[in-house]
Amino acid sequence: MADFSKTIALILILALAANLALMADADDKEIRVRKKKGEKECIQGWECSWWSKYCCNETISDVFAVYQFEDLFSKRNTPVAHAIGFWDYHSFILAAAMYEPLGFGTTGGKLMQMKEVAAFLAHVGAKTSCGDGVLTGGPLSYGLCFNREMSPMQDYCDDFYKYLYPCAPGASYYGRGALPIYWNYNYGACGDGIKVDLLHHPEYLEQNATIAFQAAIWRWMTPVKKNQPSAHDIFVGNWKPTKNDTLAKRGNTFGTTMNVLYGEYTCGQGDINPMSTIISHYLYYLDLLGVGREQAGPHDELTCAEQEAFNPASSPKTATAS
Repeated sequence: MADFSKTIALILILALAANLALMADADDKEIRVRKKKGEKECIQGWECSWWSKYCCNETISDVFAVYQFEDLFSKRNTPVAHAIGFWDYHSFILAAAMYEPLGFGTTGGKLMQMKEVAAFLAHVGAKTSCGDGVLTGGPLSYGLCFNREMSPMQDYCDDFYKYLYPCAPGASYYGRGALPIYWNYNYGACGDGIKVDLLHHPEYLEQNATIAFQAAIWRWMTPVKKNQPSAHDIFVGNWKPTKNDTLAKRGNTFGTTMNVLYGEYTCGQGDINPMSTIISHYLYYLDLLGVGREQAGPHDELTCAEQEAFNPASSPKTATAS
């Protein structure tokens, strides 16, 4: 409990700093520059707060404003939603700030930055939508409608990981968060990654939006398995596909981000709805951000319908976010 109290205290302090910074004029943001081993590195205040080449670029709050967040998730607080008042822009920016020095939303030029924010949030919007069958605003407007699985049928406790990530007494590991996490081993792995005890306190993901966003960004930035790319590295082009990847129709594409995150649940099954829904969110968000869906590339870069899964369901278990 003490560790969580410290975490929350730090988040509250950073949130106050973030709120003050976001209210300030962007032109007043201090950019510090140095050279290390011939490479330029920067710091940009609270939002990109340790020396990194990525902090020399614009930050996420420079390219993605409050009104754009509101446009993307315009129906999240309507009566049909199940997480009214939970999700907000400041929580996202505060969580993102922990990963901007690592390249999240800060890789490449402004176009790539905006495309990555749209791509990540497309996954989030599709996985937290309550837009099926709605009559107003369109189904793509209902992202961030949930922060937890409704009416879970099990506690998602798997004894396979009883030594590494044993289930806490009374805890249930149903889906929670911006990219919903299921199972004790995934809560344990994510908790290790973000330094929050999610194994003993999985409920934190439905109690604190910053932690929920932070967990989702961690999943985006972190490989599911060793020797595999993260969704981030796939999308921004840091990953170099092997010959086997090419044969499996995997490449540096939006479609491959779905593959590495969800595997056979979404990919290699033809044009199934779970895949198409994520793609639709991505194109819709690009339009709303003023980037335009034409910047998404051809259809074969958006889809994973014919890709072989990175992690087939029949392969040995590993701690993942799906």
